[in-house]
Amino acid sequence: MVRILAISGSLRHASSNSTLLRAVAALAPAHISVEIYTGLGELPHFNPDLEDSEPPSVLDLRSRVANAHAVLICSPEYAHGVPGVLKNALDWLVGSGEFADKPVGLLNAAPRATHAQESLAETLRTMAARIIPEASITLAIQGAKLDERAIVEHVEFAPRLRAALEALASSSNL
Repeated sequence: MVRILAISGSLRHASSNSTLLRAVAALAPAHISVEIYTGLGELPHFNPDLEDSEPPSVLDLRSRVANAHAVLICSPEYAHGVPGVLKNALDWLVGSGEFADKPVGLLNAAPRATHAQESLAETLRTMAARIIPEASITLAIQGAKLDERAIVEHVEFAPRLRAALEALASSSNL
């Protein structure tokens, strides 16, 4: 079983990014398990002074990333950048090494949101993550107002998401 940790860069439950990840989890074949991380809003602001006494929420995030074979991130773009809550989570992981050689796919729910994707990819490469191009796709979900079921049944989106999942799973070190 390939374990993929899915992280939405949005705290809104009804966000296009979170909806897209829930659809991905529903589309996962039997040999791929997709766990959606929901603790982004629980993380304290990154503070290097806490690195020897991290709060439980940080230890939980580190454990989930470490135990995943791959990570799938879907993030909105705010003012041409990565949302602060997602960047904060990544900051907690910079020095601990969970992303080293970890396969990562980047989903984009809004084709016009390119700045955050580029910034996110650069941050992850700096953390030694392996961005998997075949698992990094852009779909026009945001403006379409599709729910999970509509995405799962979509004639174009569903096959592309399954292919992205398979590419991410096959890139894991199993």
